[in-house]
Amino acid sequence: MPLVVGLVLVAAVGAAGWYGWSQWQAWTTTQQDAAQQQLGAFEQRLDALRRDQHAQLERIQDAAATNRVLRDEVLGLSQRGALLEDSVAKLADSTRQGAAALRLDEAELELHLATQRLSIAGDVPGAQRAYALAADTLHGLDDPRLLNVKQALEQERSAVAQVGDGPHAQAAAALAKAAAALAQLPQKATTDDSTRPSWQRILSPLIDVRPSGTRVAVAPAQRAAFENALQLELTLARGALERNDRVAYQGAVTRAAQWLPRLWPTSPQASALEKQFTQIAAMPLQPDLPELGSSLRALQAVRGKPASAPALPPAPSTPPGGTP
Repeated sequence: MPLVVGLVLVAAVGAAGWYGWSQWQAWTTTQQDAAQQQLGAFEQRLDALRRDQHAQLERIQDAAATNRVLRDEVLGLSQRGALLEDSVAKLADSTRQGAAALRLDEAELELHLATQRLSIAGDVPGAQRAYALAADTLHGLDDPRLLNVKQALEQERSAVAQVGDGPHAQAAAALAKAAAALAQLPQKATTDDSTRPSWQRILSPLIDVRPSGTRVAVAPAQRAAFENALQLELTLARGALERNDRVAYQGAVTRAAQWLPRLWPTSPQASALEKQFTQIAAMPLQPDLPELGSSLRALQAVRGKPASAPALPPAPSTPPGGTP
């Protein structure tokens, strides 16, 4: 009996052990399956993470490449901006240089005009206006090389201002005054009656006694011809004065003075007027200005141009007519 009980107990203990071992095996298998599932899920997640990491790495590489491209473009834009700034600066500088060159051309032209007005036409007021325009043109330029040009221009303007109306205008005024004085000359010689013989004093109301060697024209036709010749010489003198032809001017005025003894008898007024015509013929037609053209030559030297020859009056023509 005790043996049976012991066997039963052993069998029960064996059955309980087998059942426990089978349960442990089943639990272990279940845990292994769960671990396998978790490991598979972990591996799947790890693969997904790797794929995500690879994708992120590709994105980072793309972003880096894009940044490099953008950086190159920004650098290109910066360089292009610098080039544009240099181009604009050069364009502005060339524009300033072009404007300065244009003003220098304008000043040179005005100085040429001023010199020609004095040398050719003897027009002092016109030359003064041209000099004033040249001074205004140069005043707007701040180039230090133009300092000598501006100083020479001021000296030349001062010298021209001291000329006044100019020898040309003075000669024209003196010639007009002398021509107007012709009408004031006495037609008969003034003699002292106390020195004349008695028969001349008695016959003076009826007969005009003249020396046989006198050159004064008496016949109306002859006087008219001589007066026309005198007026022609005065007209020739005025024309030569307008042309600034000194030789023709002197010849015409000299010949006009030689007509006076043929038209009016000897008198203090006639002698003084004849002397006045001689002085008018000797008057200069151009101002004597050593400074003339100095500012133009200085400006041409600054610009590197060869100095132009000073303007000369036209070649003198052969005086028409002859000595009366």
